Amino acid sequence: MDHFLDETQQMIVETAQEITREKILPVRAELDESGEFPREILQDMAKADLFGIFVPEQYGGLGGGCFEIVLAMEQLAMGCVGIATSFAASALGIFPVILAGSEELKQQYLPDIATGRRWAAFGLTEANAGSDAAGIRTTAVEDGDCWVLNGTKQWITNGGESQIYSIVAITDPNKGARGASIFVVEEGDPGFSYGKKENKMGIRASATRELVMRDCRIPKSRMVGRRGTGFITVMKTLDLSRPGIASLGVGLAQAALDEAVAYAKQRVQFERPIIAFQAVQHMLADMAIQTEAARSLVYAAARHIDQHPKDMSKVSSMCKVFATDTAMKVTTDAVQVLGGYGYMKEYPVEKMMRDAKILQIYEGTNQIQRNVVGQELNKEYS
Repeated sequence: MDHFLDETQQMIVETAQEITREKILPVRAELDESGEFPREILQDMAKADLFGIFVPEQYGGLGGGCFEIVLAMEQLAMGCVGIATSFAASALGIFPVILAGSEELKQQYLPDIATGRRWAAFGLTEANAGSDAAGIRTTAVEDGDCWVLNGTKQWITNGGESQIYSIVAITDPNKGARGASIFVVEEGDPGFSYGKKENKMGIRASATRELVMRDCRIPKSRMVGRRGTGFITVMKTLDLSRPGIASLGVGLAQAALDEAVAYAKQRVQFERPIIAFQAVQHMLADMAIQTEAARSLVYAAARHIDQHPKDMSKVSSMCKVFATDTAMKVTTDAVQVLGGYGYMKEYPVEKMMRDAKILQIYEGTNQIQRNVVGQELNKEYS
């Protein structure tokens, strides 16, 4: 379908396609097996200005919106969701600064992010604070001209690889959701270290690691926004980022569909290609319909967010649920179309199915997203 991209948007798609074709596809199986972080590929993305897409022009970026981010991430995910997640995590990590940071923080960090000289990560999740973000135990206490942070963040994408971290910590324990604030912690800050690197089922080319703060001292200027506004910024950040996760689902579903169709055309059984059998045709048709429906919803949601940034929670959650559930179903069906071959690592759909599962979990489980949609509907109809 023609989604009427302008010249800049088409350039973003073509650039991401080129990186996927020339840099990602040749090594995706190797990186999946080894779990090696794709530093060189991220550097190639930086040279192609992809990291500048989401950074405002006055800080050296391209000034793109949610839709432009979605376009790039969809194409990267067609090559490898793990590598695309590493790219996406840097955007997620710096969104709090873009949304709520002081001019000083923006000048300090955004130019380096835009050029890919440094990467970012988002430190929200803890052992007892996943879907229940209010369960955060990391604290930040004032001490002279510094904040002192203590706590451990878990399952942080790009942990140990990024140099800039947006950390959510409790500054006022008695104020509930109004007691959280966000801080920028840099690699090398005293008291800041990395814990274990996780060994994951999928997206193995991305780094998932603990962040440990033990009397971590940072300047007061590194608070993002006002004290106590952390959860508001977290919610805005996730609303803005979830269409990106949805676009990973779209790209993954498209890649799985492409593999399934190509295989069905060349696999001969009973003296004819299996794509000639109606049972297979119907599976492929459903996969194509679901993928295109997901793409249309994600694109519409991203455009809506760019035009109405104060009204994005429902559409953000809707597109994340639908596209990532679609990715899980389409990749599972792709394995089925390939049969025994689909279960083998020599064929990419096995990896695609493993990668798909995390899309339904991270940046808010799909069950939580359905809660968000339901709550918004309750408001609308009350």
